[in-house]
Amino acid sequence: MKKLFPCISCNPNDTYGLTEISSNGIGQKCENFFVGAPPQAQDVQPGMEYAMFPNPIFDNPNYVGNGKLKDKVAIITGGDSGIGRAVSIHYAKEGAKVVIVYFDEHIDASYTKQYIEQLGGECYLLSGDLKNPDFCKNVVEQTIAIYGKIDILVNNAGVQYQQLKLEDISNEQFDFTLKSNIYSMFYLTKYALPYMENGSIINTTSITTFIGEPELIDYVTSKGAIVGFTRSLATSLATKGIRVNAVSPGVFWTPLQPACWQENKIPTLGSDSDMKRMAQPYEIAPIYVYLASDDSSYTTGQIIHVNGGQYKG
Repeated sequence: MKKLFPCISCNPNDTYGLTEISSNGIGQKCENFFVGAPPQAQDVQPGMEYAMFPNPIFDNPNYVGNGKLKDKVAIITGGDSGIGRAVSIHYAKEGAKVVIVYFDEHIDASYTKQYIEQLGGECYLLSGDLKNPDFCKNVVEQTIAIYGKIDILVNNAGVQYQQLKLEDISNEQFDFTLKSNIYSMFYLTKYALPYMENGSIINTTSITTFIGEPELIDYVTSKGAIVGFTRSLATSLATKGIRVNAVSPGVFWTPLQPACWQENKIPTLGSDSDMKRMAQPYEIAPIYVYLASDDSSYTTGQIIHVNGGQYKG
């Protein structure tokens, strides 16, 4: 055994329990689990991927596109990094033209665009605040001006903040989280709908909606709203040929993790799943491809769970 991190005991005041890892990367304390990353934290939201160590794995080199999204136009919010980056790259591999909408993570966004272009794909970047309905309208208008249509809308952008109890959540934080995670989704979808025909809307919710997370109460509230939004909108749009579904990720190694959690929680992320590890963004991207493609032509109003067995949905 090799000592790597400070000892954290199993008493009730210590929540993470990591003391050592073996040579094959398995953590040892109360149970075995795979250590995906050492302790680390960021003081910005929603976080910067280039500053993470190790960097998330966003592309599977063995994934070969076969034109499932050929000539489709996709808007992907939060497409600069994390799950959004993986989705953007997999969409490009399948032939889609990708419009990435992000806040101010310019280094991450530029890298994603460059990566897509090296694959022979096409990517357009738009930076701004999705809490602002005028910016959301502008995203749609610019997409139409450049590409003339919108086939796929992926509402993926979001923020999360760790607070130990409800009383610690300020009114300002609650307002900010809800506006970032669900108001923005409403605005962008509302403005995109008039230009969508037989398209697909894919929303990102969270496992926390279904299992509860006591230190992410405002985040869970927003993600629960996304589930309701998805189901109601799916019923509303079914006869118009527009499918609406959501993906519910478990613990993935994305910038949200070091931007949210106390640094000593990072090594144990995903340890309570059946697979005893957190996941990499490339492991969820094909689900977004499925929901965007004709393969899911009879799938709407569904919540697809990808969580290593932590929640059986």
